[in-house]
Amino acid sequence: MRILLLSDIHANLEALEACLAAAPSFDRVLNLGDVVGYGASPNEVSDRARGLGKIFVRGNHDKAATGLMDIDDFNPMAAAAAVWTREQLTPENLDWLRSLPQGPLQAEDIPDVQLVHGSPADEDAYVVSLGDALAPLIAATVPAIFFGHTHLQGAFFANGPAADGFRPEYRTVGQAESIAFQLKPEARYMLNPGSVGQPRDGDWRAAFALFDTDAQIFHFHRAPYNLKSAQDRIFEAKLPPRLATRLAAGR
Repeated sequence: MRILLLSDIHANLEALEACLAAAPSFDRVLNLGDVVGYGASPNEVSDRARGLGKIFVRGNHDKAATGLMDIDDFNPMAAAAAVWTREQLTPENLDWLRSLPQGPLQAEDIPDVQLVHGSPADEDAYVVSLGDALAPLIAATVPAIFFGHTHLQGAFFANGPAADGFRPEYRTVGQAESIAFQLKPEARYMLNPGSVGQPRDGDWRAAFALFDTDAQIFHFHRAPYNLKSAQDRIFEAKLPPRLATRLAAGR
């Protein structure tokens, strides 16, 4: 089975469409949360995401935009975007986002994979370093945990007493690219496909991944997209301008 992994789309329709256009053929789509927030196309992205598959875990911005969590801990830009998103969402999309399940989640026909937004023990935790990943890896009950939230594409893994991390290194800054990462049967992994709509690893291109369950290869992907159009939507919506300008820097 070939699984397309999407995470942290953040209402960036242009980035989502670019990922779908660049993706190789796939059988299933799994979504790791934060469908909305920051970007200016919450309904369009919600509709598109819903049409791609039914397996989602909720993200913190999905919760904030639907009133399921307090936005006091959000920075002012994120809080403003959450309030604006709540006002823009159709009743149907608001209800759908509010009903998204909390991770960890497992698909019945993919028993060796667990889906979370942040971490299995805390859906809002940021796993950004090997130190952050060690406890979840030690406690893992499945070979692979797919997670998002950090907007940083990469992997952490443990094999007995040894543990390490992996970050894909791409050759260009403006073309579609992919890097294959082979999983080993004796190891445990936490794998992050990166953010579709707001990467924060210094690469502006939309990020996603494809997991081949037969070959046990996790393919990291980057895809260029119509950055100006995504930015213009944010400016026109009168959202904080920084939400648009930061897209160009991948931060």
